[in-house]
Amino acid sequence: MTIAVLGATGATGRHVVARALEDGHHVRAFVRKPGSFRPSERLREVDWTDIADADTLSGALRGADAVISALGGASTGPTTVCTDAMRTAVPAMEDAGVDRLIAVSAHGVLETRDRTLYSRAVWSAVGERMKDKEAMEHLIVASPLKWTIVRPPMLRNTPASGSYMTGDRLPIRLWHSIGREDLADFLVREAEDPAFVRRYPRLHR
Repeated sequence: MTIAVLGATGATGRHVVARALEDGHHVRAFVRKPGSFRPSERLREVDWTDIADADTLSGALRGADAVISALGGASTGPTTVCTDAMRTAVPAMEDAGVDRLIAVSAHGVLETRDRTLYSRAVWSAVGERMKDKEAMEHLIVASPLKWTIVRPPMLRNTPASGSYMTGDRLPIRLWHSIGREDLADFLVREAEDPAFVRRYPRLHR
């Protein structure tokens, strides 16, 4: 496959790129700074410094089989990175003829924002990022794309476990988390063999 990765140089995006290459895929990594990755014959870096640049995105997406968005946004303060990027990416994908999108969101947004300790804690800690994820989801769901919106709990920089739970209604508790390598594994697997089209899978260790 040819997999395009948005947010390729982020903490999760780098693992997505590595996992896709390990599986033998061709990867188009969208970066703000060229030379961010070690050269590989199956890896093409695309300089995408302005997330409003639809022409660059559309042109580079042509011929891709799937897009994985691992965009995160600023850790503190107001942020609209995910929303702004998807406002550009959705029409760019349609223009390029690519209809498969797998996007990382977060558990606790929209209907999963409930009175659990997890939901209250995450909104207290990173509420601005959660608002950005909510707005991003609205744009994706309103599109004609074959989307999957992944809602993980807290992300950790832990080695791949090779064992994690997934499901649409998987309970998420305050102590649950997922390693970024495991998340990347799930994202690439979903691109390879779609199991959650127009659904909102959750996962945790």
